[in-house]
Amino acid sequence: LQFVESGGGLVQPGGSLRLSCVASGGTLDSYTIGWFRQVPGKEHEGVSGISMTDGSTYYTDSVKGRFTISGDNAKSTVYLQMNSLKPEDSAIYFCTLIPTPHQGSWILLPVDDDWGQGTQVTVSS
Repeated sequence: LQFVESGGGLVQPGGSLRLSCVASGGTLDSYTIGWFRQVPGKEHEGVSGISMTDGSTYYTDSVKGRFTISGDNAKSTVYLQMNSLKPEDSAIYFCTLIPTPHQGSWILLPVDDDWGQGTQVTVSS
């Protein structure tokens, strides 16, 4: 599977963006997908994940209540709706495969180090 991210942009604090992650090379319905973000000089940070098998979701504490992840198997697409954006949300956002959650335990780490181009999100007034 390969992923292409889009939907980023410049938004004022408190604003919203909807990111899209389109997969090619296969279907998503048996996978778990994660959104990550990276700022210069730092490692990729896990933001959210979704099981495309059962629709279960996971969020890191810093985005709970503000971000919503969803998926559309028919379109092989995962979305990240980001509301109430803060300057500290500024980063390049990526999506990739993550391990399937086991008994409700999530591992928000990529299964490999193959990242796409990502999409830039800048939150600034």
